Amino acid sequence: MKDLVHNLLAVKSIDPIVGNNTTEGTGVGVDLAGFEGALMLAHLGVSGDTLSGSVYVTVGFQESDALGSGYADIAAADLLGGANNVVVDAAAEEEVIIQRSYIGAKQYVRVLITFTGTHTNGMPIAAVVIKGLARHNPVQ
Repeated sequence: MKDLVHNLLAVKSIDPIVGNNTTEGTGVGVDLAGFEGALMLAHLGVSGDTLSGSVYVTVGFQESDALGSGYADIAAADLLGGANNVVVDAAAEEEVIIQRSYIGAKQYVRVLITFTGTHTNGMPIAAVVIKGLARHNPVQ
């Protein structure tokens, strides 16, 4: 086995919460300075509402040059592991971890979980960014 604790650094983007609006699903930006890559993870639980074509969540991954503003969707060429803006609109799609690897050049990334329709009871959500390929080890 290899040591990972000194080579990876996990940082929260969205604190665990039962969310029902996009404000709660807007992740905090994570500074990638000193790292060459990142794994971005969004964790969704079972929705308290019936998901459908009009009541759903969209998991997106964003990047920016500044911590507090200017976030935009990450281009497909800079995101490995699948498409951006994953729509979860059925019970069979709930209770999932959606992960993407970021290989872009921006300093900040975040997870964005957008709620569409009326989410009365909400859905458990959380997001983490795991920074890797550190320029200097150990990271802790």
